[in-house]
Amino acid sequence: MRKPYVRQLKLGPMDNFVYLVGAADSPDVLVVDPAWDVDAIERAAAEDGKRVAGAFVSHCHFDHINGLPDLLSRHDVPVYAQRAEVDFSAELRELKDALRPLGPGDAVPVGAEAFQALHTPGHTPGSHCLLAGDSLVSGDTLFISGCGRCDLNGGNPEDMYRSLSQVLLKVPDSTRLWPGHDYADVPVAAMGDVRKTNPYFAFPDVASFVAFRMRPRK
Repeated sequence: MRKPYVRQLKLGPMDNFVYLVGAADSPDVLVVDPAWDVDAIERAAAEDGKRVAGAFVSHCHFDHINGLPDLLSRHDVPVYAQRAEVDFSAELRELKDALRPLGPGDAVPVGAEAFQALHTPGHTPGSHCLLAGDSLVSGDTLFISGCGRCDLNGGNPEDMYRSLSQVLLKVPDSTRLWPGHDYADVPVAAMGDVRKTNPYFAFPDVASFVAFRMRPRK
């Protein structure tokens, strides 16, 4: 796989990260979780000589998809979302012909490159991450020092435990984690470091994970 290009944009009032992802030597990029400011997304793409070739939705929450209508009004491009998330989300189903539902492990094309969608339920039924070479764009599944909430509609802490302990545990240590929000002291970190310091990787079984993740919020 060719060297990936990842540009991180901090946008909106909820410390969201929006991403442009593609191959370093290709003009085509996916917009991951287009939200808040499509003008800023387009400016960033133009600055780097990139063009929007599609969108990838990590999950359906408003703060991650509120820019989709504006983006699609400007660009006739496909929107990739996990099939379980499409079933879960009326907002995604409204996209109709633009929508490209994905299964676990499916390829996500951008230009001549293809990345991989990793189904990681827990925050929502169809949350998934984009694995682009040595970069993992994780939405609200995994943060550098935390993981996504499991107490919202569609959340499931048992699924989150399996997503972290079975799916993301297999991602190489050198892979760079690009989270969906700016919730840590650094905006990106190596997965090997994340697994050593993130408390949600420390639990030996699902019961202890669920007890910790679902403890009362202060």
